[in-house]
Amino acid sequence: MFYGIFVSGAKMKISVPALFFVIAQMFFSGCTKQQHGLTLEQGILSVGVEIGYPPMEYYDTDGRTLIGFDIELTTALADRLGLQVKYIDTAWEGMLSGLDTGKYDIAINVTVLPVRQKRYNFTKPYIGNSMAIILLKEAPLKINEPEDIAGYRIAFQGDTTAQYFAEKLSGSGLQFSSFAYDKITNCFDDLLLQRVDAVIADSLVAYNYTTVKNSRFTIGWQGPADEIIAMCLKKGNDALTAALDNAIDELFADGTIPGISQKIFGQDAVSSVRK
Repeated sequence: MFYGIFVSGAKMKISVPALFFVIAQMFFSGCTKQQHGLTLEQGILSVGVEIGYPPMEYYDTDGRTLIGFDIELTTALADRLGLQVKYIDTAWEGMLSGLDTGKYDIAINVTVLPVRQKRYNFTKPYIGNSMAIILLKEAPLKINEPEDIAGYRIAFQGDTTAQYFAEKLSGSGLQFSSFAYDKITNCFDDLLLQRVDAVIADSLVAYNYTTVKNSRFTIGWQGPADEIIAMCLKKGNDALTAALDNAIDELFADGTIPGISQKIFGQDAVSSVRK
């Protein structure tokens, strides 16, 4: 028996087995598309990233190769999900709005805050963090606690938890001069030039700047590790959030994420967020 199918105005004959094959192909093709429909672009995990935030995401000395903790982590996650990864360099102040407009699938290195959780999805945390105050080693000032910044010029990256921390100190009545920068690297550049007296930054960033050979920086104060960092997604993107959560669990279980931490930081800065 044959069934007639019209194609471009002409009628062709197809056998019943062949018809079933065509239908099956259409069905399974739809399933494959649905599987890869987790991401905006089929087969690709697009990642919003502020390049120039060592040791999390920055260019190697060749100026072309992207390296850092978040880069190795997202590469491992994408590989676990069977996806290619594409990084989209985005200024931090526009990072979360880029999710709203569908610029990329995820934003990385985002501190989980209640106000953000109301507007966005977050994966399970993958690293912990705290605030730190960094000085020049040769500087005469001593900062052993946050209140010691009174009267000094303090730099931080704008629209980050470092700024929120500085604003909290200022709101408590502490008097100091605030300098907000677009890039964390600019904060440390001006500290070297002594245009500012100290930098408030993530402890992970502080570790990177203070442990390199011949570093002129030192940590004056470091707070408790009360921040958790995760990947941020557009609100309602539950399927991709769940897939990333599963992959994060697997990469912790097989030692991949702790191994990346040891490589980048020389210590396990990740396992505490799993407790």
